[in-house]
Amino acid sequence: MSVPPYLEDPGNIRPKPTVDAGRLWMGGMATAAVAALVAVVGVLIARGLFDVPLLAPTGEGTLGDASTAWLAGLAAGAALLATGLMHMLLLTTPRPGRFFTWIMALATLIAAIVPFLTDAEATTKIATAALNVAIGTTIGSLVSSVARSAVRVRRTNGPPAGV
Repeated sequence: MSVPPYLEDPGNIRPKPTVDAGRLWMGGMATAAVAALVAVVGVLIARGLFDVPLLAPTGEGTLGDASTAWLAGLAAGAALLATGLMHMLLLTTPRPGRFFTWIMALATLIAAIVPFLTDAEATTKIATAALNVAIGTTIGSLVSSVARSAVRVRRTNGPPAGV
């Protein structure tokens, strides 16, 4: 059976992308640390600079209470979840970066809308939404960057597909 000319692979060399899982997940863990720190910085800015009760009543102090640590942990967990999502997309999906970008953008949008569904004051809603956007943007950009560096294209000799 002959192969149509548009399917021929000159030299029978086909690129085969592989994922360096160790590099991806180490980058994902670094992203988790950065996302947690973005959450803490966001709390410091909202409560310390603008005196906006973000996660707990302002009487809890600038750094907040256990809910600040909870938010930082949630941001770190979201970064690890995003890394897992990216890993799955890299292994199974055509154009994984495009799908990841859409998923992260929509998830970040949801996180930005949720505070406005509460009975909190407007300043609290805005500050919480802004922090959620900052965390989502941080995670999306860093995991995307790590994924690009974790994909390797190696060439293998062999017949073109379908032969």
